Amino acid sequence: MVVALEIDALGLRCPLPVLKARKALAQIAPGGVLRLWADDPIAMIDIPHFCREAGHEFIAMEERDGAQLYLIRRG
Repeated sequence: MVVALEIDALGLRCPLPVLKARKALAQIAPGGVLRLWADDPIAMIDIPHFCREAGHEFIAMEERDGAQLYLIRRG
């Protein structure tokens, strides 16, 4: 999978990871994939919810070294 953009939201708390994701997704073409790193436990709820509401595809979430890696395809 080709990632169009990767952003680091480590250390940021709700709602900042979602706001950063929204801004990043606006910068990539429809169908492009965003890789987002976050460590806010609430992001595990907020990111999938944001994707459903905004029409983006939540591809996956994986935990790595105390953080979460999110893959989102722009709708």
